[in-house]
Amino acid sequence: MNQAFEMPLDVVVNNERSTQNAHQLEIAYGGCSLQGRREENQDALIVKHPSSLTERDHKGSIACIADGVSCSDYGQQASHTSVMQFVSDYYATPNSWSVKHSAHKVLTALNSWLFNSSEKTGLSHNGLVTTFSTVIFKSNTAHLFHVGDSRIYLYRKGKLRQLTRDHQRKSLGQQHFLTRALGMDDKLDIDYQTLPIKHDDLFLLTTDGVHEYLPEQTITDELSRFSGKFEQAAKTICHQAMAHNSKDNISALLVQVTNLPHPSAFEFQKALQSKAIPPALSEGNRIDHYVVKKVIHAGARSHVYLVEDTDTRQDLILKAPSLNNREEPETLLSFYNEQWAGMNLNNPKLMKVYPTPPHSKFLYQLCEPVTGITLRQWMYDHPTPEVDEVRTIISQVIIAVRALQRAEMVHRDLKPENIIIQPNGDIKVIDLGAVLVKGLEESGSSKAKPTSPPLGAANYIAPEYLDASVATTQSDLFSVAVISYEMLTGKLPYKTIDTQSLANARHQEWNYRSILETNPRFPEWLDLTLKKACHPNPKSRYLVLSEFVADFTTPNAKLQKELAQQPLLQRNPIFFWKCLALLLGIVSISELLLLIQS
Repeated sequence: MNQAFEMPLDVVVNNERSTQNAHQLEIAYGGCSLQGRREENQDALIVKHPSSLTERDHKGSIACIADGVSCSDYGQQASHTSVMQFVSDYYATPNSWSVKHSAHKVLTALNSWLFNSSEKTGLSHNGLVTTFSTVIFKSNTAHLFHVGDSRIYLYRKGKLRQLTRDHQRKSLGQQHFLTRALGMDDKLDIDYQTLPIKHDDLFLLTTDGVHEYLPEQTITDELSRFSGKFEQAAKTICHQAMAHNSKDNISALLVQVTNLPHPSAFEFQKALQSKAIPPALSEGNRIDHYVVKKVIHAGARSHVYLVEDTDTRQDLILKAPSLNNREEPETLLSFYNEQWAGMNLNNPKLMKVYPTPPHSKFLYQLCEPVTGITLRQWMYDHPTPEVDEVRTIISQVIIAVRALQRAEMVHRDLKPENIIIQPNGDIKVIDLGAVLVKGLEESGSSKAKPTSPPLGAANYIAPEYLDASVATTQSDLFSVAVISYEMLTGKLPYKTIDTQSLANARHQEWNYRSILETNPRFPEWLDLTLKKACHPNPKSRYLVLSEFVADFTTPNAKLQKELAQQPLLQRNPIFFWKCLALLLGIVSISELLLLIQS
């Protein structure tokens, strides 16, 4: 009897069409399982590709195959239970758990249940035992978990490669015996590996009824003719195994990666770590298909060049770390984060970073050329700007900060030198070298040490970042407020830190100096807005960026009312001390006159 196996699940095994989403992982799949010459089909296979994008982001998509041991009457129950329970329990694990931790926890529990069930019912030689192989696709990585002699193959660029190792040994009669399987022992030793995946990668999962009888070349030939009909291709492979006199159940599952999201920051870092820092370049030098037209900057931390793409004739900015940083992992980590952040941000107010050639051996960034002058130069050219001019520029900077906030990033180095005023008046925020990617911070892969010196210029860095290396969007707001203050007054709101010394910066006294001291003609409500935006305590700043923009444009009656209710010493300390000094002076003069008269 040659019966196709139907999975008793609401998870379909055939998905000839896959909805494409440019920013999500997409897979297409199909499978076939035949009873073959056995009395029952003890194989099981399943694919779960969540419709929920959130679930897909956090947990990924799963393809599983299992083969219950033929010597047991309970092989079918073991294989069916394993694939169904694994999928169900894996997606129930906390989103904060890694793929490895989640899968290992589920498989360990599943193995214990299978083994203990056999022990309790006295089925030690006829127990719930099954092979198990699964691929979990998450972002740009395939996570493989395997125990037994089912297999996982990768078909890429015309070549078939076996990814798993069979856990079996041969007896004297050349019969195979499993050495590892789910439910075989109370302790589980499962193989785990990760693999970077590429667009159009085709994964093939098989039970031994296929690969023990069908030569790899025959499988390769069939996959080379694959035309996108997943179920049909799986059926063909299974029937070819039957034609090669397979005596076991026969199962094959095909899964193809049809769309890849941007790699996660962690994946991106891992890929860049294998690349070499290029030597310092000169005009006319070539790296990959980019020719150096001009050396813009050559420093101890980085080298910046104007290059031409010889393929497109397009000018680009190429930035590479200095060879001095080879043994400085924190500096290189910042470079990785800068490149990943720039590639994943798409906002006209932020400098765009483009992908480098995927097969390049060198570590560098490609950025859009940005013409114009720095905000620092603009401030030199406009020492007494109109308030509306400042508002126009700052409102654009806030747009850039909002874009970072939506991407859960913090710039951490906003200063006049990192803001370009373009010829048409638009601004562009550059240099993401100090960017904080919150996703990496949560995973711990780039978490700053409390003793690590903060990145950026000390005069523009928020106190909480200086003191404890903690930065949020409110920290970027502090920097924007300081820049706004300096544009209006030519000075800083707090005492200037003359050195970049962390020790000096951390001992800064945060005594705000009113803009009215510089120019009494400024409206008081504007001073209240800046004071709140660059308050030393982040909890006292604006919680929403739009509130700062609104108050920077029109008076906030609430702030003015709060000011009026404060004692004169808090409301206007300078005026208070002037009045007190005047009063003391009058008293002193009065006492002197009384002494003279007496």
